[in-house]
Amino acid sequence: MAPWMSPGSVTERLHLFAAAYSAADRSGAGGGLVEEGEDIEVLELPFTEALAQVREGRIDDAKTVLLLQWAALWGPFAR
Repeated sequence: MAPWMSPGSVTERLHLFAAAYSAADRSGAGGGLVEEGEDIEVLELPFTEALAQVREGRIDDAKTVLLLQWAALWGPFAR
């Protein structure tokens, strides 16, 4: 696995946020502010499938890999 870092994050400190949510918390199908040109696609998949995609190299964004690792070791999916 060779995760990618955001070019700006190499010299920056990143703050990652994770929170529980339910379908009732959703305000729409996607996200972002139209007036700011944002078009955010929400993609949800089972946790085990996300981990498999990390192993396969299909998820290679370092921030996402770190959050999945946190979830597995200390977060909601910790054993």
